Amino acid sequence: MSDWTGNEQTVFATLGASSHAKEDREENDFYATDPKAIDMLVNDCPYHLSENTPIWEPCCGQGHMSKRLIELGFTVQSSDLIDRGYGDVGIDFLSTLDKWRGNIITNPPYKLAKEFVEKSLEIIPNGRFVAMFLKLQFLEGKARKKMFLMNPPRFLMVSSSRILCGKNGDFNYEQGSAVAYAWYVWEKGYRGRTEIVWCN
Repeated sequence: MSDWTGNEQTVFATLGASSHAKEDREENDFYATDPKAIDMLVNDCPYHLSENTPIWEPCCGQGHMSKRLIELGFTVQSSDLIDRGYGDVGIDFLSTLDKWRGNIITNPPYKLAKEFVEKSLEIIPNGRFVAMFLKLQFLEGKARKKMFLMNPPRFLMVSSSRILCGKNGDFNYEQGSAVAYAWYVWEKGYRGRTEIVWCN
């Protein structure tokens, strides 16, 4: 194609492929979520999130999602393995032996997202919810396929307009994003079909 001026790196960066991105990924996979993602979850999810049910945000970072949830009237327990100035620090969620009686809402490190989903569903009681803000490409993969078949999400909430995740909590370092995100919402014990909801 004679008028093509890009290269292989351009293609992979456009697709949002992290291993080929023009910049190195943040060491601990810290990509903060724009708080507007919480508004999308609370306002558009077919399941009503009760303010009386506590929420655990185990990857709270600088508190972007936790603070918005608190502003909306929810009780939130915030923790993180890394100290970023907010929440209880040094908490390894994947190693916890605790049970949690409420819901879990987070944007986990992408490379550990499957493990975070499985751990969350393990420690909550039937009927509670797990909501993970993840790339649409999380739907791919043979290992994840097995997880989805065993524990299908109740809802997949697709953001039709792009929501930024800021590297190191900085939402100004780039003007846009080629990565599409969605809320994956599980209800512990649900075994039916996944409902797709388009938002924004």
